[in-house]
Amino acid sequence: MSSTLSAPPPASAWKWGAPHWLAWALALALLVVWHHGALEFMVATWQQVEEYSYGWFVPCISAFLVWQRSDQLRGHALNGSWWGLAVLVLGLAMGAVGELSAIRVIGQYGFVVGLCGLVLAALGLRGLRLLALPLAMLLFMVPLPQFVLREVSHVLQLLSSELGVALIRAFGISVHLAGNVIDLGAYKLQVVEACNGLRYLFPLLVLGTLAACFFQAPMWQRVLLVVSTVPLTIAINSLRIGLIGVTVENWGSEMAEGLVHDLEGWFMFLICLALLVVEMRLLARWSGRKTRLNELLLLDAPAPMPAGSTLQPRRFPRSLAAALLLLSLCAAAAWMQPQRAQQVPPRETFANFPLQLPGGWEGRSDRIAPDVLAALALTDYHLANYARPGEPWVNFYVAYYASQSGGESSHSPRTCIPGDGWSLSELREHALALPGGTLVVNRTLIQKGDQRQLVYYWFRQRGRHLTGEFAVKWHILADAITRDRSDGALVRVVTPLPPGEDPAVADRRLLGFVAEIHGRLGTYVPD
Repeated sequence: MSSTLSAPPPASAWKWGAPHWLAWALALALLVVWHHGALEFMVATWQQVEEYSYGWFVPCISAFLVWQRSDQLRGHALNGSWWGLAVLVLGLAMGAVGELSAIRVIGQYGFVVGLCGLVLAALGLRGLRLLALPLAMLLFMVPLPQFVLREVSHVLQLLSSELGVALIRAFGISVHLAGNVIDLGAYKLQVVEACNGLRYLFPLLVLGTLAACFFQAPMWQRVLLVVSTVPLTIAINSLRIGLIGVTVENWGSEMAEGLVHDLEGWFMFLICLALLVVEMRLLARWSGRKTRLNELLLLDAPAPMPAGSTLQPRRFPRSLAAALLLLSLCAAAAWMQPQRAQQVPPRETFANFPLQLPGGWEGRSDRIAPDVLAALALTDYHLANYARPGEPWVNFYVAYYASQSGGESSHSPRTCIPGDGWSLSELREHALALPGGTLVVNRTLIQKGDQRQLVYYWFRQRGRHLTGEFAVKWHILADAITRDRSDGALVRVVTPLPPGEDPAVADRRLLGFVAEIHGRLGTYVPD
């Protein structure tokens, strides 16, 4: 008697038919229509802001990752999930909030959330897990909110300046650092926003994340590879600043300008990439692997179907059909909805703000440098020094923005003042008793060397007087939706403290000045 082994059943491979591909193409197009304002703003940012010029490549990277996982998608039936509809509704709601408030970043993240909802509705939870990485990569294409970018930029500027100056001193060169201004005596170098390192950090973070995804290593090594891009960027950017200082000292200011300056930036970025590769090799050796670099990276094409596999058509998910219907209704509503424009109330320009105020205050106008003015992106401003006979001056500055929804908003003195070399102390809220009531402001003493100054500042926002930056952002969002307005201003007054002067005397001086200007500001910064 003989026995035979039966052959294993042929493997099944699942495929989409024409209705699936048509539904996907239509759903994606409708999702773009719903978020068109946010996506248009995002693409414009890629074109205009060098820090985000890498954004064009992120969707291509994500598409490559989807293609690379196509063999895994073929191997599962992947039934759609009705939970995808809930996630899609969340993404659509984010798009609506972003459009109503004109805060585009909300709609940009809403597009990614909506795309996740479509994947969940079409492929279910298992399909969403398989495509989690390509979808997560899309988050890198969304520009950071301007106020977050500004905070990060200031920190990187100051840190890179300090490390760069340390390198310059290591070459025996005498140098003085005041905030982000490097004083070499004959030359002064300012570490501006373009030299903050973000042009290295953002693309390097994307490449580091991509490398970690392909890196055949334990999870802690992959996480370390991504996290290390931050100190790596800071170190290389500081090296660049230090080398610029050394070359300027030896060969003149042209070493910090033009083509030489740009080539230094590209060269340093290539060094960052090389160090990232070296780090991967070192981590591999740490784990006892002495393989070539191409063997450390999983860059293979999707596996072909096994011989003898049977192709089975996927069932069209009802959840995807419902998602398509929902998107069609939303896209039709968005198409018929008239364009919503924010209201800018009538106001007097600051060119007419008086330089003579009651109480003997005499003012003298000042101007902001063109490059600084371009970075502030404000609508109107007033900058002047006022003084009374026999007293120190009071510097009065108001920055007005007709709209703050697109990312342009007041630069908080809390981050700007340290950039000029001043240190802040005793930053706290302070109540001023004025004729019309109490005004709460931020009060801080600042010092640079032997110089001391007292600073008051607050945010005048559509009838509110706020001291917190995040409160400002919240009210911008709420008022943009409910009132079609996001205008507002930063108000700042500064006075010096002569040697030996009690800060209480400076407090009385600023109180007297604020009492004269506070009631007049409503004409220039409407409530």
